[in-house]
Order: sequence, then structure tokens, then C-alpha cells
Amino acid sequence: MSFKIKFLIIAATYCCCYYFSFSQNRNSVWCFGDSALIDFSDTSNIVVGSCGLDTRGSCVSVCNENGQLLFSAETRAGFGSYTTLVFDSQHNIMPNGDTIMGTGWYNELVIIPSPLNDSTYYLFSLGVTTFYGLYYSIVDMKLNGGLGDVTIKNVQLQSYPMIDCLNAVKHGNGRDWWVIFRQDPQFNPSNEFLTYLITPSGITNYTSQNVGGYIYSNNGDIVFSPSGNKFMAMNPAGLVEVLNFNRCTGTITLDKHIEDNVLAPPGFNLWSAAFSADESKLYITASDTTTYLYQYDLNAPNIAASKDTLWTLNYPHYAGGGLKLAPDNKIYLSAQYYNDFNFPYPYADSVYNMYNMNLSVINSPDSLGAACDFQPYSFYLGGKRTYLGLPNNPDYDMPALAGSPCDTLTGITEHPLPANQATLFVTYIAPWQKLFVNAQNIQGRNGTL
Repeated sequence: MSFKIKFLIIAATYCCCYYFSFSQNRNSVWCFGDSALIDFSDTSNIVVGSCGLDTRGSCVSVCNENGQLLFSAETRAGFGSYTTLVFDSQHNIMPNGDTIMGTGWYNELVIIPSPLNDSTYYLFSLGVTTFYGLYYSIVDMKLNGGLGDVTIKNVQLQSYPMIDCLNAVKHGNGRDWWVIFRQDPQFNPSNEFLTYLITPSGITNYTSQNVGGYIYSNNGDIVFSPSGNKFMAMNPAGLVEVLNFNRCTGTITLDKHIEDNVLAPPGFNLWSAAFSADESKLYITASDTTTYLYQYDLNAPNIAASKDTLWTLNYPHYAGGGLKLAPDNKIYLSAQYYNDFNFPYPYADSVYNMYNMNLSVINSPDSLGAACDFQPYSFYLGGKRTYLGLPNNPDYDMPALAGSPCDTLTGITEHPLPANQATLFVTYIAPWQKLFVNAQNIQGRNGTL
């Protein structure tokens, strides 16, 4: 091999390594709950602080490559349908950063760095109730003295009712992004997953895939594994599945069916999930009058039989919230305090206690059973309070697939975006849970449902 060829190989390797290492630490800061902030920049010295958010559920944040917070966003229950607020790094509402779609639930937001440049960001949001659909807004961090400005907002991509389970994962090329979401099935159970591909050309390649078990409500969860090659999908009635995700093509296939979908019995409501860092364990919370924390061994011959109840909490009721794997490879569990009388959001100024001023922590989530070292209410938030939600942040630092054939993208074309009309009628709602709806004459993408 000639010196010139060796030089080119070394140079190309260096450039690739630089490209995928420049954006480390973008997952460092969490903003959530009632002005709670956790900074994981130094995992040996985790710092708590304060932010501008006050949300029971949906929240997102993103940092620069040095781990410094750029902006955060929230949705708020009880404020209508355009409730999302965007906050800059100084915790002030950005110019034009209000009245953005979001109906105050739990997984309605996700931030995607633009593959076109390093200063603009997509903020995707859902309308789950009252006003419907998938929307995006644009944040430009070059504006407002580097604090950011919302330059475009509330561009509607889809108009049908949504399931509260928006998420995203980086493409196998390490540059582009997949956004994944689901349509509310209404009276017609569905196993449909919907995706967009985000490239330098914009929002492209709208696809629909029918995979796995059927869901029955607008409540659910989609959580990607640390590698991004799998995700967990569930709904409160008991469906739990792990699906394969091809980061190059966006193809979804069923990997492991864990639990069947049944009508939820009283006192049972699957809520949130998280993979361990080595992807060998899956943790799930169930929250109703009693809260449970379950562990599944994904390497077991019978995964359902491996279910281990790590925690049972009988009071406060409806306490168990979001699970999330953090940069320190621990899993954190949020909670809310409900006294059985007062609506738990927003908290009264006098309501401060161990239940809403601490997160619970799974310290060794790769370990089986009690060895995972679950410690309830062990992480003090420095006087701030939590609700059920934790940040719905994707892994901004996820690298490209090593040796992947999809290191470049060609031939991607824009798909027409359907514009549908929907009219729904509310039949049931619980104040701390999500809305279940019935519908008549819902005009979907493929006709009347």
C-alpha cells in the first residue's frame, strides 16, 4: 500500500472520528417538573439546579457539545391546546416561544438537531386531545444574541388524533434522524407505526408500518434502547413488546412479545419504561391506586416469566411516573404527590414532601433482581419538585453504525402530506391520566375509520 493511500485512510478515519465526537455531552442537562434541573456533565459530581419549567409531563432539553444547556420546552395541562413554552438557557421564554401545539400530556415533545447545520433545531409536538396532529417548529440559536428564537412554529404535518408516544432516534449514518409516532386507533385497534426521516433536505419519507400487537387507546410509550437498534412499545392495558429498528432503512420488525394486551383491570395502568445500558433488562412502571416497578430479563428463555416486582407502593396513589436512563447509566424514576383530594398539578405552594422533592434511582440496572439496587426517593432535587414526567430527550450523541452501508443518503424524495379532518367526542377522562375518546366519522389517511 502506497504512502499516499495510507495517508488518505488515516485522514478519512480522523475526519470520521472528529465528526462523531464533536457533539458529546448534548444529553447532559435535564429540565422537568416544577423548575427541577439535573446536570450530568460530570457523572462523578451530579449537580441539581433550577429551570423555568413547571410541567406535570412533557418536557425536553438539549445542550451544546460542551454540555451547556441551549434550550428546554414543556407542555402544560389545563391551558388549552397550544400550551408549549420554549425557554432559553437563562430560563426565560424565547421570542415567539409560546402558543406552540401541545395539550399537556407526557410524551408530546421531542427536539431534533437539524442535519443541515448546527444552529437550528426542530421541535416536534403532538396534539393528543382537542386539537390534533403532528406539528413542528424551528428554533434558531444564532438569533437573540445566541439565546435562540423560534422562527417558525406550528407547521402541521398530520391532522389526525395522536397517541401520546412521540420519540426519535438517530439514523445509522450518524447525521439524520427518524421521528416515530402513532395514530390514535379510536374504535379500531391498530398496530401501526408512523415515521418521518429528517435529512438536510428537510422532513421526508413519511412511512406507515403495521407490526406487533394491537393498541386500543391514546395512551402509550415508545422507548429506544441505547444502541437505537431496538425500541419498546407498550400501552396501559398490558401490551409490552420489544421491536427491532433498522436505523438505515427505518424498517420495524417484532423482536420479543413480552405481555399480551388486555383490558386494564382496576388498579393497573402501565406507565413508563427504560432499558438498562447493556440492553439486557427492561424496567416498567405501573401506576394507579398502587404503583409497581417491574424488571424483565430480556435474555431469559421466557421473558414474561422473568418479571420481578422490585417495588410496590400503596400510598400515595397514582405516584409512579417516568423512567429514564441517564448519562451516568443509572435509571431515574419520577413521582408525583396526590393526596386523594386536590388535583396534583400544579402543586400548592405549601405542598413539599419526600414524594415530590426526590427521584427514585436504580443504581445498577444491568444487574438482575435485588442486585439492581433500587433506592426509592433517594435523589434529592435541591428543594425543587417533580411530577410524573422526565425529559423525552433522544440520544443526541448516538454514533453512526460501525461499518454501516448507509453512510450516505441518496434518492430521498418528499412525500405529500395528507390533510385530514377529525371530529371527536369525549367519553371519559381522569385528572391525572390521559384522555380516552370515542369518535364518529373520523376521516383518516385511508378513509373513514
